[in-house]
Amino acid sequence: MSVFNRQTLFALMAAAAMLVAGERSALAQAAAGDFDAAQQDAIGKIAAQYLIDHPEVLVQVSQALQQKQQQQQTEQMLQGAIKSASELTSDAATPATGPKNAKVAVVQFFDYQCIYCFKMSSAVEQLMEKNENVRFVFKEFPIFGSRWPASTLAAEAGLQVFKSKGADAYVKYHNGLYATGKNEGKLTGTDIEQVAKTAGVSLDDVKKNADALDTQLQKHMTLGSNVGVSGTPTFIVLPIKGANADNVTVVPGAADLATLQQAIDKASK
Repeated sequence: MSVFNRQTLFALMAAAAMLVAGERSALAQAAAGDFDAAQQDAIGKIAAQYLIDHPEVLVQVSQALQQKQQQQQTEQMLQGAIKSASELTSDAATPATGPKNAKVAVVQFFDYQCIYCFKMSSAVEQLMEKNENVRFVFKEFPIFGSRWPASTLAAEAGLQVFKSKGADAYVKYHNGLYATGKNEGKLTGTDIEQVAKTAGVSLDDVKKNADALDTQLQKHMTLGSNVGVSGTPTFIVLPIKGANADNVTVVPGAADLATLQQAIDKASK
């Protein structure tokens, strides 16, 4: 083992850790090419024993790999959002509130059965109150519909409220559903019916327009797929005109109020 210096050995062990984690790096390939088969076997045994003695290394490698994958996913979503900027902000059938001549839009993909969407709902309300010059766009995105049918029904009812009663009624319905505190399968058809009635819509109205509402939902799902949305909530904050990599922010998952406000300020410049 004296033929290897300490720095080389640690580099090889790091390469072995990345290989165990499933990422064959250029470092590992280069290291393997520098030694004969017997030396490589000896190095492998040393590295394997080191990982057994120090399993926290694998955790660190796994975390680094996960972070790298998340960064790549966010970058892909950013590019997708820029390409789909018009669809994100200008679909007249998508529920939205705020000035029609707003310079900035906050687009949210959400599901009423999503517990993290519920946890974000109060922050979104505060954000709306603080940014009256911003347009807020609500992309009904019932990804839990196959598991909990009420997810799809709630989304359809929301679209119907917006279509027939307008933005104010929609916001009342939207916040009213979250105010029930029911999610993760607990939201029921009765809950949806009661909240929809307060916004001036019955479930009979929803049933009559089911085909058109489903078509609109499918547009949302397709758009989300094109952008790269894989979970809820997902926020996209962008200028309505001139979206680019410097002024668009993609937030996959829950975020605090400060993060979303920073994204609005960035898009406003």
